[in-house]
Amino acid sequence: MIKLDGSYCEGGGQIVRTALALSALTGKPFEAESIRKGRCDSGLKAQHLYCIKSLQEICNAKTNDVSEGSEYLSFAPGNLKAKNLDVDIGTAGSITLLLQSLLLPCMFADRKTRLAIIGGTDGKWAMPYDYFANVFVPQIREYAAIDVKVIKRGYYPKGGGKVEVGIKPKYDATGYKDFSSFWNHLKSEGKQITLMERGELMQIKGISHASKNLQKADVSERQAKTAELILKKYGCDVDIRAEYCDTLSDGSGIALWAKSENAILGSDGLGERGKKAEKVGEDAAKSLMKEIDSNAAVDKYMADNMLPFIALFGGKIKASEITNHCRTNMYVIEKFLGKCLLIDEQDKTITFINNH
Repeated sequence: MIKLDGSYCEGGGQIVRTALALSALTGKPFEAESIRKGRCDSGLKAQHLYCIKSLQEICNAKTNDVSEGSEYLSFAPGNLKAKNLDVDIGTAGSITLLLQSLLLPCMFADRKTRLAIIGGTDGKWAMPYDYFANVFVPQIREYAAIDVKVIKRGYYPKGGGKVEVGIKPKYDATGYKDFSSFWNHLKSEGKQITLMERGELMQIKGISHASKNLQKADVSERQAKTAELILKKYGCDVDIRAEYCDTLSDGSGIALWAKSENAILGSDGLGERGKKAEKVGEDAAKSLMKEIDSNAAVDKYMADNMLPFIALFGGKIKASEITNHCRTNMYVIEKFLGKCLLIDEQDKTITFINNH
């Protein structure tokens, strides 16, 4: 039984989400204590409960009795088997964070799956949908055919957004006698991840969005225009689309991504009551500028999300920053896979080391 300290490093829900994904994939049971002790409201949230419930269906897992606020989780997976799922988080809990638990096992299941998830698409401390669709997914399509579509946006507090995801595996983990055999296959047959230099900047794109009741105030256009004016300094094409949506709660946001020869770098901003639309666009643009100017091939938000794929396939990335999210995710990954990643804090690189 793998034992995890839920308060390790940044002490957030990432520990549980990554552990659930790797447990379902590897077949290794785990228990986590002091879950989310690094947060002011410790314990499991609705989003984490639906991660657990969804994976119980995908791999017939057994768990202890858990509810919102539970600080202890025991999870023992059965056999991984693809299954279409309809999940309603019931709150503005992040859809993309839920996908951090579901995506990895579904990518290595025995057949194509469809996931339809209702919850929050754009919220604090979570990867917004547009970043997920336009920065993260394109970088892992080498390992599975993934199609994503937002049906409806969901802002805090009511949520009600809907995202559909189709996943067609290229590698089937279910046909191997054990996970080690499958892992050796991935390392020998799969394409290593090598993201070290971003190369020449080619284009900057983005989506600025808001609820329809903010249309008279031109919130989406103001967010987009401010970001566009700042980013034109790079001399490449800048295309930021403004849109409005029917939503259950008021809200706005912007996601930006810079496409270069070898990389996609992203940033985002979220509207808040009392925060001017121009400031939302400015903050997102300046965040993207910092990523571009770093000359790294992986932005600070993406680095920790790429770690499981480096561990599975091998490779090396250079990030703009090594965050506590990276260090935390590395802690969980190596609990399941053993020592297999090396962080160079000075060069800001993360490298697979094959000690098996």
